Amino acid sequence: MLGPQDLWIALALGVFFFGSKKLPELSRSVGQAMTEFRKGLAAGAPDEPGPLRGTNSVQEPTVPRETRGRENTPL
Repeated sequence: MLGPQDLWIALALGVFFFGSKKLPELSRSVGQAMTEFRKGLAAGAPDEPGPLRGTNSVQEPTVPRETRGRENTPL
């Protein structure tokens, strides 16, 4: 978990690397990118049924051909 000291160090490094003028612009663009990403996830979710959506069946595991019929034979 991040503590207050860690956040201050991250802020100081951000100001050092990007400058105090560029930092608000950078954080604004990151926020806009996150918003667009969430909108894209919400828009794409109902259209594309995944393996867990829309199916209630369980797929049986496949058994290699060379072991079929020998599952219960003693070694």
